[in-house]
Amino acid sequence: MDYPMIHICYRVMDLAASENFYRTAFGFEISRKKDYPEHGFTLSYMTSAGLPFELELTYNYEQAEPYVIGDGYSHLAVGVEDLEASHQRHSEMGLQVTPMKGLPGSPPKFYFVTDPDGFRIEVVRYQNA
Repeated sequence: MDYPMIHICYRVMDLAASENFYRTAFGFEISRKKDYPEHGFTLSYMTSAGLPFELELTYNYEQAEPYVIGDGYSHLAVGVEDLEASHQRHSEMGLQVTPMKGLPGSPPKFYFVTDPDGFRIEVVRYQNA
């Protein structure tokens, strides 16, 4: 029996800002969006490069305080072939970007970008991304 990954959900405070972040920073596109005003929330699904895996952004209308991400959550990862150009682009966009890093004894292979709600996205050097 197969269990392919289909989506990850982030609860966000400002849906438009989050959609714009993932669109401009990583080229994600909205694949579908549904409002549930009678239940007080909107779901926005975003995809990357035509892949079936989706990022679900959930906006709850009445949420007044930022969500607590917690210490067990770490990050979502995306791949890119030209890590240096991507790092420079995200830095020039004024995004919150870490220096490029590598595992001990290895050259730089990744860096992190933080979205408007504090979720971290790891950008990994990836061949055939």
